[in-house]
Amino acid sequence: MRDLTLLEKAVALFPKINEKEVSVSETVSITRDDSGINKAVQPDFRTRVLKKKDEVILDFGEHLVGYLTLELKNIGAHADAPVLLQIQFAEREIELFEDASTYNGWVSASWIQEELVKVDVVPSKLDLARRYAFRYVRIKVSDISSKFDLQIIDAKVRAVTSARDEDLLSCEIEDSLDNRIDTIAVNTLKDCMQTIFEDGPKRDRRLWIGDLRIQALANYVTYRMNDMVKACLYLFGALTQEDGRVGACIFLEPEPEVDDTFMYDYSLFFVSILRDYYKETGDMEAVKDLWNVCKRQIELAKEGLDEHCVVKDLDVLGWCFVDWNLELNKQAAAQGILLYALEAAIELAECAGDVLAEEEYAALYIKVRDGANRFLYDDKLGLYVSGSDRQISYASQVWMVLGGAVDGKAAERLLGKLEAYDAAVKMVTPYMYHNYIDALLKLGKKDEAHSLMRQYWGGMVENGADTFWELYNPENTDESPYGGTIVNSYCHAWSCGPAYFLRKFFK
Repeated sequence: MRDLTLLEKAVALFPKINEKEVSVSETVSITRDDSGINKAVQPDFRTRVLKKKDEVILDFGEHLVGYLTLELKNIGAHADAPVLLQIQFAEREIELFEDASTYNGWVSASWIQEELVKVDVVPSKLDLARRYAFRYVRIKVSDISSKFDLQIIDAKVRAVTSARDEDLLSCEIEDSLDNRIDTIAVNTLKDCMQTIFEDGPKRDRRLWIGDLRIQALANYVTYRMNDMVKACLYLFGALTQEDGRVGACIFLEPEPEVDDTFMYDYSLFFVSILRDYYKETGDMEAVKDLWNVCKRQIELAKEGLDEHCVVKDLDVLGWCFVDWNLELNKQAAAQGILLYALEAAIELAECAGDVLAEEEYAALYIKVRDGANRFLYDDKLGLYVSGSDRQISYASQVWMVLGGAVDGKAAERLLGKLEAYDAAVKMVTPYMYHNYIDALLKLGKKDEAHSLMRQYWGGMVENGADTFWELYNPENTDESPYGGTIVNSYCHAWSCGPAYFLRKFFK
């Protein structure tokens, strides 16, 4: 379904893309041995004369999203044949040690940031047309005529983002680790802010609603590009699936289009994102324009309830996201997320003056909460269970707290029992860690929330992060859910949450 009125409003709100030119910080060598990855400064790339199989690694000193330009010169005789260059882009050093030809993961290898380029005329300027996300660039001369050598006399990046440095709200953070975490989180958000809030500028590069929920919160305390949040909400509202369900993500090119993927939790998050946006801006126009879209998400979610008002469990992969863990059963978390969305829907119904909807959702909230506590709570364990195997997970408990199925001292006891339950299915992404911290804050556990944030995101800092990652397992920092780190996203929107936490709660 396409609502052209909403789509026109969305497009009119798209931000301008800002550009800046960035030069190479230093030329480096990067090697790996039993002690780990080693980086050493090398003579400036401009002084190098390159023959067949020679290479240079350029370090731009920070994570960038943009377009690379190389200025090339021949040394010796006139160039009598094309130069064949292999150009590899990397957000982290670890990516430089993967051979693209051996990658066999389930995510398309076309996302691998590598170019094989023939340069017919030298001297010349080579402008790479594709946008990349990277800090490091390895340039290897795969082949060249024996009659001349190659010199790279300049390398620059046209870095792009819709965020402007001058708009960033100042924030004085005295603690050095907190300050570093905030800086990296802001950089993560910034590099994901393009025409829309992208999930990751390296891979996917589109608008995912789960990421948008966290990006919007971080935006409100950093760049305050609130029209950009509104544009994204209008895109989701304008481009629903045939039954009116909000899709999980939106493609922007060649024209805006909803993906065929939908997930139970992501559709419901549309309601909470609009509620958060309204609380931040007081924009009644957006509430009125999008209220019927919100109501449709609740109607569709109700279809997934059984006679006890419990979300029906499904075996379909991806029916509900929650976290990047294939072992995780999603039923109980989905129940908590429905409660979370209903709370937002009740608030929006009041704002919209929709008394009937407000009363309906309040009554439904009580039934869904009672269903959670009667049928998904294990009295002996003192924890919520999920699915036919009665799985215990962090995600289930966290979302029951966030959704209000349990509160106060009972919620504190729940999370205490969770910490002591060694067999609980753990969290694997910054996305789910964000929600756990949010739950701790809801219970007034500010110190515990702050400590967890420092421990988890601080681990990425210790591992050299310039921007925060899609996936971080402290026990295996190079883990990949895709079959190779070469397609991992190391600047991922859902990990920018610390900027929100630090600026709103931990200053």
